[in-house]
Amino acid sequence: MTIGQVAAFLDRRFPRAYAEDFDNTGLLCGEPESEVSGVLVAHDALESVVDEAVERGLNMIVAYHPIIFKGLKSLTGRNYVERSVIKALRSHVAIYAVHTALDNYKDGVSALTSRALGLRDLQVLIPQEDNLRVLVTYVPHAQAEFLRAALFAAGAGVIGNYDSCSYNVEGYGTFRPLEGAQPFVGERGKVHREPETRVSVVFPRHLTGAVEQALRQAHPYEEPAYEIYSTVNRHPEIGIGTLGRLPEPVAEQEFLDRVKEVLQTPVLRHSALRNKSVERVAVVGGSGAFAIGAARNAEADVLLTGDLKYHDFFEGEETLLLVDAGHYETERFVKGYLAGVLSEKFPNFAVVESVRDVNPVYYHI
Repeated sequence: MTIGQVAAFLDRRFPRAYAEDFDNTGLLCGEPESEVSGVLVAHDALESVVDEAVERGLNMIVAYHPIIFKGLKSLTGRNYVERSVIKALRSHVAIYAVHTALDNYKDGVSALTSRALGLRDLQVLIPQEDNLRVLVTYVPHAQAEFLRAALFAAGAGVIGNYDSCSYNVEGYGTFRPLEGAQPFVGERGKVHREPETRVSVVFPRHLTGAVEQALRQAHPYEEPAYEIYSTVNRHPEIGIGTLGRLPEPVAEQEFLDRVKEVLQTPVLRHSALRNKSVERVAVVGGSGAFAIGAARNAEADVLLTGDLKYHDFFEGEETLLLVDAGHYETERFVKGYLAGVLSEKFPNFAVVESVRDVNPVYYHI
């Protein structure tokens, strides 16, 4: 098993097309052709984590945060980022980062924290835009079923909890095969009229290549006619944050105590208590101040996130309890989740969680 193969699996499981434009996900350094001796799963690929990988005989780090976030114009070891990358390159340790590709994944960062808190009926808080594509093509009636099956196998036609979704209209198409053509039906030099089915299917944008390939392989025509276009529909299962509900309403103080226990943090920062019960909870792992408006519009009782600034706490408008539990704390379940995913897929080599990768923020209680 090579580093490139592990990276390809992660690219499929957590598509890089899900990641935000500002992010830097995927294989950040390392030789794809190298054999994998083992994987160390970490939150951040720091120098100490690279040392840990080397000491354990592991030559690949799968990290949540990308150690290379902004462009590197030089590698001189002048800061912790450059030192980490230099050490990884010298030690032949590859680094892969998932970050917002996992944030936008339906069972990703926020969902992990939500389930740990006991939230139910989870849905995406801020669905991702510009993700859905529609394919429209035209095929002879007799071949329509075969073509649909190929498109479905490539991942098209999935809407929520339904698959094999398509819309079909029967009509006819016209064409004239020219010199050099090898028509499936019709004769060169003559206009042909063929009864056809217009097939429409929806799919996420990262599957565009696979869907086009399936179309060309399954379509009987030498030159199949088709269109692919974007929609303004938001993908209901891809996006940042989650919205869920507790099994039964609880007092605000009880909810805060539960957060401290589950996230293993000694302190919380929060806006003024509303003296109301908590049932609908929005969760955004990491830095989530941008989601305050979305949580309020969703009529959440609480937004649980990290990295709130002074003025952010005013934006609850006395209707939304804002809780800052810390950046690392609201992402604390990522390592275990990634280790489990990789161990299940690749049982033939070691996948371990880093023990040197810890929260960089300390509290004096």
